Amino acid sequence: MIKLIKEDISCVFERDPVAQTIWEVIFVYPGFHAVLAHRLCHKLWVRGFNFTANFIAHISRWLTGIEIHPGAVIGRRFFIDHGMGVVIGETTIIGDDCTLYHGVTLGGTSWNKGKRHPTLKKGVVVGAGAKILGPIEIGENARVGSNSVVIKAVAEGATGVGIPGRVVGAREGEHAERKKIADKMGFDAYGTTANSPDPVAYAINHMLDHIQLLDKQINDMKHAMKEAGINCRQGEILGLDNCELDK
Repeated sequence: MIKLIKEDISCVFERDPVAQTIWEVIFVYPGFHAVLAHRLCHKLWVRGFNFTANFIAHISRWLTGIEIHPGAVIGRRFFIDHGMGVVIGETTIIGDDCTLYHGVTLGGTSWNKGKRHPTLKKGVVVGAGAKILGPIEIGENARVGSNSVVIKAVAEGATGVGIPGRVVGAREGEHAERKKIADKMGFDAYGTTANSPDPVAYAINHMLDHIQLLDKQINDMKHAMKEAGINCRQGEILGLDNCELDK
């Protein structure tokens, strides 16, 4: 338990540049208080002391503005920044190194018993005001944009934005050729998409795909011309003026 508390304190300094001292985190960070109270509540909950767990959780909500059901499973180094208005449902599962901002709801869409709240894998970041609803899975290192309403799974490394939530940005390893062209041009399409999804980045990604296709077509054409005995000078625009027949 002591090790968990130390990790919860240290992760605040990693993710919030405003944090100055350990005492400041311990006494004035409601997110830390809510997580600390939940650690106790969850232990009581799994041991069958449901009323006591719910009572402590109720007091914690009153003091911090953050509601975490004692039945929720929360991993290590979980950080709630600002925190006011955060709601985490009973069957929610949150992996290690996740971050939530104020106004986030991890809620259900059914009154039936069983798994009805989301699962957040390791390293997920959920922006302010976002709602993730239902027994869906948010993949490792995924992002959910502020004020989004996500009701479908978000893949590993992707970003969910909008109402209803839609996935933007590709997972790591996809469109490798696009990434190479973007690096060559000095444009970080994936960085832009991951941090601030917008139509401009979306359009440029598709332009890069088109450039990739054109490059392939030009290379095929040059290969065919070379076999026909026509050589083109390296680094110049393909055209009749730049080509010459082999003697």
